[in-house]
Amino acid sequence: MTEGTARRWPVISALGVVMIFTWGSTYYLMTVLAAPIAADTGWSLGAITGALSAGLLVAGLASPTVGRAIARHGGRPVLAAGCALIAAGLLVIAIATKLWMFWAGWLVLGLGMAAGLYDPAFASLGRLYGRDARSAITALTLWGGFASAVCWPLSSLMLEAWGWRGVAATYSALHLFGTMPLVLWAIPAADPPGERPPSGAPPPSGLEGRDAQVFGLMAAMLVVNGLIVVNVSTWLFTLLQARGLSLATAVALGALIGPSQVGARVLEMAGRGRHHPIWTLAASVLAIAAGLALLAAGVGVAGAALILYGGGNGLFSIARGALPLAVFGVERYPAVMGRLARPSLVAQAAAPLLGAWVIANAGADAALSTISALAAANVVLLALLWRAVRG
Repeated sequence: MTEGTARRWPVISALGVVMIFTWGSTYYLMTVLAAPIAADTGWSLGAITGALSAGLLVAGLASPTVGRAIARHGGRPVLAAGCALIAAGLLVIAIATKLWMFWAGWLVLGLGMAAGLYDPAFASLGRLYGRDARSAITALTLWGGFASAVCWPLSSLMLEAWGWRGVAATYSALHLFGTMPLVLWAIPAADPPGERPPSGAPPPSGLEGRDAQVFGLMAAMLVVNGLIVVNVSTWLFTLLQARGLSLATAVALGALIGPSQVGARVLEMAGRGRHHPIWTLAASVLAIAAGLALLAAGVGVAGAALILYGGGNGLFSIARGALPLAVFGVERYPAVMGRLARPSLVAQAAAPLLGAWVIANAGADAALSTISALAAANVVLLALLWRAVRG
């Protein structure tokens, strides 16, 4: 099977399973393992979570190269390499006896994340299905939305049975013998260069005029959204408890975010892509801003605020994949996605440290107000992007 004959649902389903476990064993891993690792090794929590930030930084730096590789060779070898790198990084973490070894494992994981998370998967779908890839991107985010719901309980069960090293080693084996073979089996090989449609589009490095403006605004919005999402994910319970809520209540309210993300993606899928993806981005940005403004105002509707935030965040994942495809076209899409991933991942790497600094120096309320202000800034960037795209 080649790109030209790829059947959609086997490919999407296989990639969906891969996304659940690549996200669950990298981005979401430290939520469960950070405290047990600190207790077992004596390493500080800051040093442990700092390794995740270093991995995200490496992922951001490597992402443009990954995008160019997908443009040249297709998604199959790149995604398979991503799974292999994640397996290698997790194995290093499992056997780490020194903090520098643990960090080395996360640096390898960073390379794996660059080649194995949403952006390379979106780029692969864009290359496979061209302008018809939007529904596939939406379906893939629906699968990916279950990563934490599947892997947090799974990681906890393995932690009780085998310890944190056993969790890392098991996920390593899962990628080596599960996700990597699944990619090689389900994702079609790239069409030979002579069979790909000709394109007169300039290379992404030559973006000029309107294209350069749109790219810059998209990159800025991804940076702001990365700062928002990672800080909410990292500090939500701290922020809610500062508002006088108990930890149990904060956890119950936080649990609303995941279903809201999935629900919003289902609604987007039901729309069958009849609207331009700028509308999806607009709904996302406005919902996130409204939710965080309500939360910061402290008007007693934290549940509704987090439902709005979760729904908006769910739509943002779709828009970040669908809008560049609509604006820049099929041929430039993989490389553009790689370039857009860099600022977003670098922002996500810095976000927990910046959030911790604000909380330590100005308090949790100031941190929540700052996050809300960032969401408002994204509304302004949205207006400028709307004018550039639709004007």
